[in-house]
Amino acid sequence: MLKFEESLQRLEKIVADLEKGDVSLEKSLVLFEEGMQLSGQCRKELEQAEGKVEILLKQNGKLQAEAFELPNEKAKR
Repeated sequence: MLKFEESLQRLEKIVADLEKGDVSLEKSLVLFEEGMQLSGQCRKELEQAEGKVEILLKQNGKLQAEAFELPNEKAKR
């Protein structure tokens, strides 16, 4: 299995090749299928990473994990 960065680079290459339009229909379908698989894999890895992102705060002498929020999300509250 490719690392996230490798998957993303391959996905970018596939998109570039498809955008050029100089590949056959059969090759386009193969590239599209590979791209969809890579896209799903990247999305899954990002969702897993998002779930693991935490901020450690020191409260009462203990470290406590808190869910990560972007600054603009805090402002919406």
